[in-house]
Amino acid sequence: MSAEERPSAVVVGVDGTPAAHAALEWAAEAAARRGAQLRIVHGMGEPSVVVTHGSPERRAAAEEALGYARNLLQDAADLVRGTHPGVDVVTVLAAEEAPSALMGEARHKDVIVVGSKGMGAVRAILHGSVSVRATSEAPCPVVFVPAHEDEPTPPEGPAEPRGRIVVGVDGSDSSRRALRFGLREALLADASVQVVNSWEVPLPADTAALEADAREAHEEVFDRQSEEIVAGVLAEVIDDRTEDLDISAVRMQADPVEALLEAGRDADLIVVGSRGRGGVRGLLLGSVSQGVLHHSPVPVAVLPPHSEDS
Repeated sequence: MSAEERPSAVVVGVDGTPAAHAALEWAAEAAARRGAQLRIVHGMGEPSVVVTHGSPERRAAAEEALGYARNLLQDAADLVRGTHPGVDVVTVLAAEEAPSALMGEARHKDVIVVGSKGMGAVRAILHGSVSVRATSEAPCPVVFVPAHEDEPTPPEGPAEPRGRIVVGVDGSDSSRRALRFGLREALLADASVQVVNSWEVPLPADTAALEADAREAHEEVFDRQSEEIVAGVLAEVIDDRTEDLDISAVRMQADPVEALLEAGRDADLIVVGSRGRGGVRGLLLGSVSQGVLHHSPVPVAVLPPHSEDS
């Protein structure tokens, strides 16, 4: 079966860290919900040629690293087959760095899942050996799953679902992509969807000089615009499959990062779109998306510009 003919997949990176373990758990659940293949990927980050060339010491080190990588993938596959026996599991050992390996395995119909610890994994996606072109053209949604940092020992399995997905919208094409993905996830997970739109009213440096009536009128304009944005995006994105979902909207005058984090702190997933230069790189150039990824205690899904291409 060629790469183009393979079924849709959840592509997850593993490296033995707690963050990667959390990502593997999330990815296994996602593959089971979708009836999709699970592709477990480990990037060696070293040219495989050193196994047969170079000094005996280098060959021994390379063979040891290769053995570790194979065992890591086998343990990950065994774990998933034990918890989700119906999932089709494929392991991929790549010579490239992890970001390049993940990008190389993903297709438009897939989902990439990576573990995150603060901004560490995000920086790895951006600044590893992966090229700027690859990071700016992620072909599918990317889900960042935080490690279980607050617990002395990681839980034996994923947390119980809370049945709620939060999506940030601002009227842009990227937020429409985010909402479409969030609605599809809600269908798969039997969850409700909360749409969040927030705004900050630009005020003059001398706020004392602004009369109360003028300030209130200014705020009313932004509130009305917010209402129109939310109604417009929902009307455009909801279709026959998603019209019966439990969908609510939250509009507030607040910093967008704080609004999304507040709404999503007890959610299963926060979904945001990306724009700017595109893909994960474009997302991270935006302060709102950076803030959400940096501080969110729950998984965050990112919708790159090319994630809906056919």
